[in-house]
Amino acid sequence: MQKAYSNPKKLIKHLKKGDTSAYTYLVELYYDKLCDYASNLARDDFRSEDIVQNVIVRMWQHRDKLNPDISIKNYLYKSVYNEFVDQYRKDLAVTTLEKKYVEGLDSFMEAHDEDETDKLIALIKREIEQLPPKCRETFLLSKEEGLTYTEIAEYKKVSVNTVEKHMVKAFSILREKTKEKLHTLMFMLFRFRKNLEV
Repeated sequence: MQKAYSNPKKLIKHLKKGDTSAYTYLVELYYDKLCDYASNLARDDFRSEDIVQNVIVRMWQHRDKLNPDISIKNYLYKSVYNEFVDQYRKDLAVTTLEKKYVEGLDSFMEAHDEDETDKLIALIKREIEQLPPKCRETFLLSKEEGLTYTEIAEYKKVSVNTVEKHMVKAFSILREKTKEKLHTLMFMLFRFRKNLEV
């Protein structure tokens, strides 16, 4: 059956029809190669796999729009590159957000004296310790260890969805305790952790 897919145009034709065997053939043929390519771009094995999975899944979801005259190989490699660029731009946005928090620290410190700030930091530390065990561990792996949700899921042997639920629950509890100060306190606690430890 694989011979039927060895012709690029026939492969695309089968993909457009929703042939799952053609999809499996495509994944087996290109997945590892695309991961290697993505890894060279992202310098991160976990992220490279996310990039490739996003590309392949999106291609399958929109398979009816595939142009039968394209090179499927070139299409996939170009899509991986574009996905990498999109994620890189999102990272830049996060960096910009961090700069915003840094700039906002001045006004925060002006509004709170040192004793009050110390009390707020102690409050959030205490509330983190009082989170439900699995919720707390997931939260600290993300914020203290800097692991991605995918990395946490693999480490804990749970789904990414479970990790997301724990994080949402943690933020919900902490936000209720600290109100609008949560983001600034989180940034202070985990960005400058070494400076805050006694």
